[in-house]
Amino acid sequence: MIDRAAIVTGAGKGIGEALALKLGAMGVAVCCNSRTDSGATTANRIRAAGGRAIFVGGDAAEEGTAVRVVAETAGTFGGVDILVNNAGVVLPGTAATTSIDDWDRTMAVNVRSVFLLSSSALPHLISRKGVIVNTSSSVALKGVKDRLAYTASKGAVLSMTRAMAADLIESGVRVNCVCPGTTWTPSLDSRLARFPDPEAKRREFMARQPMARFGTPEEIADGIIYLIDATFCTGAILSIDGGMTM
Repeated sequence: MIDRAAIVTGAGKGIGEALALKLGAMGVAVCCNSRTDSGATTANRIRAAGGRAIFVGGDAAEEGTAVRVVAETAGTFGGVDILVNNAGVVLPGTAATTSIDDWDRTMAVNVRSVFLLSSSALPHLISRKGVIVNTSSSVALKGVKDRLAYTASKGAVLSMTRAMAADLIESGVRVNCVCPGTTWTPSLDSRLARFPDPEAKRREFMARQPMARFGTPEEIADGIIYLIDATFCTGAILSIDGGMTM
């Protein structure tokens, strides 16, 4: 992957952080995007290890951020070869309890950002016959309780992946997605902490995977890297979920 440039959204923590660090170690120049300054820490770690990285902050669900992320990546590294739409938010709720604000925020972060970054990066990706990998979820294939907006958003990401793959195949741009199962990230840790009995809820979440454990960010990142390099894969949906959807 030497001499390629990648954009990773949600690069400050969890899967995005693990992926950005792995790409940096493999010789890929990485633009780390996150809404907070956590992405700057990831970029600093890549540079400290001898890699090339920049941090471009901002909400990936905003058009101005998407345009700026692409422009600064191309301006710094000469183009964009890899786009990983990984930014996401998990807000609980059912059809009866989900607020309009939570619905809109979930769709903005999880779906609109994929559209904005992809459309902004397309001229560069087409010119370099690049690749897009989107982070969907196992819930796009199997419903779980209390995740209405999240499930709908990740189903949209999966369908967008197939649509973009069909639209772009003649241009040489591949589009794939991963569907992680429950993965141990700082986001999950903070969500579990809000329950009256976090340990009981942790066991409940873990039991959703027949392998009886959480995935790790590094395992999901490895799946993304596979799809980046799998040149005969487009429109592919890779489940990395401990058997959750088998």
